[in-house]
Amino acid sequence: MGLLLHKTVEEDCRLGIWKITEAYDKLFNTVFLSETDLIRLQEFKNLNRKIESLSVRALLQRMTEPHARIIYNASRKPFLADHSYNISISHSHKFTSILLSNSKLVGIDLEYMSHNIERIAHKFINDREVVTFEKDKRKEHLYVHWCAKEALYKICDKVDINFQKNLTIKPFEMAQEGDITGVVRNNLRNEEYRMHYMLANNYVIVYCVK
Repeated sequence: MGLLLHKTVEEDCRLGIWKITEAYDKLFNTVFLSETDLIRLQEFKNLNRKIESLSVRALLQRMTEPHARIIYNASRKPFLADHSYNISISHSHKFTSILLSNSKLVGIDLEYMSHNIERIAHKFINDREVVTFEKDKRKEHLYVHWCAKEALYKICDKVDINFQKNLTIKPFEMAQEGDITGVVRNNLRNEEYRMHYMLANNYVIVYCVK
């Protein structure tokens, strides 16, 4: 399948989604990899993890140019080697997503709703947040909260963030797609972020731009 979506979601911000259907060898032969990339790829012991990594490269190179390279800082935040874009990356199950912007901070999270997220809700939901008790909507509502907080965590450089204490998603009515507001309060920030979420085929994707 490869490239599933590549569109501008707002001014100077592009979203790309890749559906992973290719075998390892096909993906490997599709992308340009530097010596550093090759070494990092071989560090992954799990084949699926290698395929995920290659799908990120394939998607990025379709969205930008063939020699685009990703580097990571000490907290595993990704950057482009030439600093041409701010970038955020997420992958889950069979999909990979990338959010790019020349001038804005970006954060994205993609999750396949396969787990019983109710079991860990107490670890990331705080008493300022409202989650529906409607049985047919609660799982999706919790996943949107989780993905939104992951996206905020990424846009805030993964620094001084506790999901329950420092991140709050303002109450919203659950739908298949919509805008929500995330709040970050810690020693470094006291800010609100406008976010957008989408649900499709048992996946949730949430992104924010600042």
